[in-house]
Amino acid sequence: MGASVAAVGAGASLWPLVDSFNPSADVRAMSSVEVDLAPIEPGQRITVKWRGKPVFISRRTAQEIEIARADDRANLKDPQADAERVVDPEWLVVIGICTHLGCVPLGQAPQSDRGGWNGWFCPCHGSHYDTSGRIRRGPAPLNLEVPDYAFLDAARLRIG
Repeated sequence: MGASVAAVGAGASLWPLVDSFNPSADVRAMSSVEVDLAPIEPGQRITVKWRGKPVFISRRTAQEIEIARADDRANLKDPQADAERVVDPEWLVVIGICTHLGCVPLGQAPQSDRGGWNGWFCPCHGSHYDTSGRIRRGPAPLNLEVPDYAFLDAARLRIG
């Protein structure tokens, strides 16, 4: 009986130390970001910050979706079907960091260089990504990363 009481006492005294290693409420809140999708028009792209990284959100047009799906059969460096990269075909969500050396690709602004596949172009070393964020040409070894995300409703998205 005495050993049991001692064990419980030791556990209770250590709990504050162990609990201090858990992230605080403000840190947990920053691990995800909610995005209002309502003002984004088809063909428009926005950038949000998540965990200090740019995240590209693209509301794709029917033509962009059709081209991305047709390119599923192309010879891709990092093969991945468009359907594997999206939750809803209309919305593409990718981390906006080139997988070669970490530059931020161009392509978010309507007049910016979107590369040879109308996606994104990394000016640092010439990587081209398509409208699904897949690497098509250049030294980048992988597609743009897709973060964990979920639709909260038709007009809101949570990343992280």
